[in-house]
Amino acid sequence: MEDLAAAVAQLRQDVAALKAEAAARRVLGRYMFLCDSPLPEGEMSAEERAVMIGDLFTEDAIWEGVGGAHGAQFGRHNGPAEIAAHMGRFYAARDPRQVFNTHYVCSEQVQATAEGAEGQWVQFQPWIHDDGTSILRSSRLHVFFRETPMGWKIARYRTENLFIADLPNDWTKSLIAQSVLMTSLVR
Repeated sequence: MEDLAAAVAQLRQDVAALKAEAAARRVLGRYMFLCDSPLPEGEMSAEERAVMIGDLFTEDAIWEGVGGAHGAQFGRHNGPAEIAAHMGRFYAARDPRQVFNTHYVCSEQVQATAEGAEGQWVQFQPWIHDDGTSILRSSRLHVFFRETPMGWKIARYRTENLFIADLPNDWTKSLIAQSVLMTSLVR
């Protein structure tokens, strides 16, 4: 019976770890999805989108750009309201206005921890502006997740610039202006 109890305890521990890692992936995926432009999920204002992003963070969360370019451009923001305000500035910016930004995330390393889950990723982002200018950004992410009464949330988000490269003006042959992916879904 002790062997069975130990096996069941180990199975519970393994399932809890898998659930924590899956939750971390879902929250990060939702964050990236909400940060993409054009937003694939219906029409919403820059403020509404920023609030939805802020809601993905714990009350004591920290979002920070670290090192050279990211530290200088992005800074550090504490709590959902500050994080939402930071994000809102990106979506409300004009002259130039960002018309395309998609997050390509790879090199995932996610593991359950005693406090929740922790992950590292590398991301690539083409940024295209309405004046035709474009850059390609790459950064490394280190993100901590924690389960809360409101579900899994991001407790700490750190991003470090790997490189920023200019892309030729008007380099795309086609460019989506508005996403219809999530519209008219029959559920």
